[in-house]
Amino acid sequence: MALNNTLPGHPPVARKPKAKQSLKAVQPVNVIRKVNLQISKQPATLRLIVEGRLRSAISAGDFKPGQRLIERELCELTGVGRTSIREALRQLEAEGLITNIPHRGPSVSTISAEEAQQLYALRQLLEGFAGRCCAERRTPESYALLASAVAEFERAARSRNQQKLIEAKSRFYELLMDGSGNIFIKQALTTLHNRITLLRLTSMTQPGRLKRSKVEIREILAAIEAGDGDRAEAACKHHIEMAAEVALAYLARAKTAA
Repeated sequence: MALNNTLPGHPPVARKPKAKQSLKAVQPVNVIRKVNLQISKQPATLRLIVEGRLRSAISAGDFKPGQRLIERELCELTGVGRTSIREALRQLEAEGLITNIPHRGPSVSTISAEEAQQLYALRQLLEGFAGRCCAERRTPESYALLASAVAEFERAARSRNQQKLIEAKSRFYELLMDGSGNIFIKQALTTLHNRITLLRLTSMTQPGRLKRSKVEIREILAAIEAGDGDRAEAACKHHIEMAAEVALAYLARAKTAA
């Protein structure tokens, strides 16, 4: 029951609602390049969101290979606490995107030419098999999703937006893996893609590579539309072979220049 705190014979006094206090957003520091990584705090999915934002920043080149990732600065960039940052860094370390160096802390991983060659060789085998399975299991629905992803990739290529390029290409690969119907292939390829993401943007931005990549992706799509497993496997392998050639040439030039 509400209590009446007014005096007898006097009308109740209207109370003004309290003004809400505004919270000022924390401004990022200048040590790490300013990137919009602010996150709405949703406890159930916060760690996954932080992982995704940091992973995207690495794949987009906002954080460079070999660059130190300082917890305090990442907290200010994302607006979350150290616990969430540490959990995300541990996951990215497990994926190979981050290396934790004793007495120095975490930094963005680097890839040697030998490591890149091994990664691309394994990816070529697995992705070729995934393309074959995807073609042989093709449905009108799965093909429509792939076609939409290819169209999105081509729009991103025209815009030259690096982040959209990475997202659109990742979406295409994700649908290709889903279409294979093999969860173990997807798990293995996801791990490889996470490692190769350090080179993917470098590869796609080399002169002439993006134009050839669009042709190669179109050939994969056409093979899947035809339900031709042999052709799809060959197209996928060729696409990875060309990407590896460009990435390895870039690493060789970088080593010579160092």
